[in-house]
Amino acid sequence: MLHRQIPNTKLEVSPISLGTVGFGNTINRQDAFGLLDYFVERGGNLLDTAHVYSNWLAGEKHMSEKTIGLWMKSCQNRQKIIVSTKGAHPKLETMQLGRLSRLEIQTDLEESLEHLQTDWIDLYWLHRDDPARPVEDILGTLNELVKRGTIRYFGASNWSLERLRLAQEYAVLHGIQGFVASQVMWSAAVIEPSAIPDQTMVVMDNDLIAYHNSTGLAAMPYSAQANGLFQRILSGSLEQMNPDARRPYPLAGNLERSRQIQRIQQTTNWTITQIVLNYLISQPFLTVPIVGCRTLQQLEDSLSALVVNSTVPLLELLV
Repeated sequence: MLHRQIPNTKLEVSPISLGTVGFGNTINRQDAFGLLDYFVERGGNLLDTAHVYSNWLAGEKHMSEKTIGLWMKSCQNRQKIIVSTKGAHPKLETMQLGRLSRLEIQTDLEESLEHLQTDWIDLYWLHRDDPARPVEDILGTLNELVKRGTIRYFGASNWSLERLRLAQEYAVLHGIQGFVASQVMWSAAVIEPSAIPDQTMVVMDNDLIAYHNSTGLAAMPYSAQANGLFQRILSGSLEQMNPDARRPYPLAGNLERSRQIQRIQQTTNWTITQIVLNYLISQPFLTVPIVGCRTLQQLEDSLSALVVNSTVPLLELLV
């Protein structure tokens, strides 16, 4: 697996990131360890987690980070893993209230370090923005943490273009570290932002794509396979999809996308997974899709996207 360097960092990352939302909860520890082992055996090294995963479920909290921490300790492989975790998420009961004060960021980070059983985070994300807080205050806290050595680089998750641009311009003007990547909801599917149950999520749009193209800022899309939308459309099982997961994807536009995917399949013999992931990977700026897999079969299917030789202009066909 050929690793790629995130611009403005020393991080060499696998072209796909393993998402770990359910690790330790909906995916038990043994199965999570099996997924992690297989991912690393195949050359993967970038793990995506968060302080808040999966705190909305019953039982022990912060299980995704804790499971990864136990796995890294058992394998003694921390130096080989690029740990990407997110913090400063709003309280689940008050999602409209930001948590980006210095104390809140530091508290979440310290807890994540303990859960992950590590002294540093390679790529630390602010899970949400707080538009009421000045970017200079936020960047000041993050740069202080970089100087301490507890994080190496940081990214913005679910930040609007306006706020992202403001922060990056401030960082350049003052000669400090800025965001090295952005996480947003993005896939080959047509997305209706107003239909997303969590309105604090940000969707990739043409303006954001233009910004990434012009600046070279890396992207790490979540929901990169649209929760299996196209597999369900083309297999005739769309009615089995979770209603909340399906809601952001308007049927008419995605039926047309599914027909485009079928035409690409006829030309290339690629699988649906290979097409939708290569749509992201083949972007002109570094794009590392996050794949959330529950089984080894699903993970193997996702990693198969890395072994095809793209000779088809996916960016032109999926428009």
